[in-house]
Amino acid sequence: MMKALSSPHDALPRPLAGEGWGEGDTGTELAMDDPKQPSWNVSPSLRRHARELRKTSTDAERLMWSALRDKQLNGFSFRRQVPIGPFIADFACHSVKLVVEIDGGQHFSDDAERADASRTALIEARGFRIVRFSNAEVMSNRDGVLQSIAAELAASAPTPTLPRKRERERAKRAAKQRPEQIDSKQRPAAGDAD
Repeated sequence: MMKALSSPHDALPRPLAGEGWGEGDTGTELAMDDPKQPSWNVSPSLRRHARELRKTSTDAERLMWSALRDKQLNGFSFRRQVPIGPFIADFACHSVKLVVEIDGGQHFSDDAERADASRTALIEARGFRIVRFSNAEVMSNRDGVLQSIAAELAASAPTPTLPRKRERERAKRAAKQRPEQIDSKQRPAAGDAD
């Protein structure tokens, strides 16, 4: 049964979930290949799994999230439990393509280390860098972990080009003014004679 259009606005597509007011279509999933234009293709089951992981995070993940959320770490925006390819990263900063993984005890078996290595390779193939910390490290040395993450962010943050451009323009203006200043100093003043 087809719904009759009650207004011209009914013909327009609904906004994506989380955008606009009220309900929305979930549309296709987001893929964070470009931080400015998210366009993931993530399966609904992977999205559900990421939501569940957000609800059931470990103590170490909650502690890290309390420090990373709301741009608290040097103004960088992090998301938690982010699908990247077929995997879910604990935390991701898309502007500098940095993934932070908090590993529990299950990550230290031989099989888990092999799985983590293939997972790391796939995520790095998408342009992300990964830093890993253990749950114990986060719980006992949170400030040290945050300093390590801040150093990674600083190392990968793009350098601003605007100041360099201003410096070049200032140097050009100064170069244009110098010949005039030199000429006026070398000219003999009126009435000076040898």
